[in-house]
Amino acid sequence: MKKTLALFVFASALGVSALVAQSPAAGPNPANFVQHRVNYLTTLLSLTSAQQQQATTIFTNAAPAETSVHSSMKTARQSLNTAVQANDAAGIEQAATTIGNLTAQTTANQGKAEAAFYQILTPAQQAKLTQFESQSHGRMGGGMGPASFRGRF
Repeated sequence: MKKTLALFVFASALGVSALVAQSPAAGPNPANFVQHRVNYLTTLLSLTSAQQQQATTIFTNAAPAETSVHSSMKTARQSLNTAVQANDAAGIEQAATTIGNLTAQTTANQGKAEAAFYQILTPAQQAKLTQFESQSHGRMGGGMGPASFRGRF
């Protein structure tokens, strides 16, 4: 279970990074993405109307924190690039520490949202999700499983 949750959080972190890196013209806005994600999870897990509403709320509420962290991450990566070009070891260390802290924040934010979502599932739905993940080699699942929709707010 811990391994599954860890893979789930990792996949979510990658998913958020990919989504937030897109400009609004290049990808879906957070509300559309949340709806697409909930629709997919509904198809996969037969979510009830109440679960769909709860999932929408969970993932929508998680989006602002991810947007904030993404903005800070972009700045930190620019600082790292500047430090690398200047051969500034102290600047590299500082930027790397900032990036690590921001990555931890993203992982925690996504983990909390995913834990909240997991809790609204019935035991049968949880088992189905776990089975699907194991058949898809974890939450990454080659980009076709629920992980491709998780963490992208």
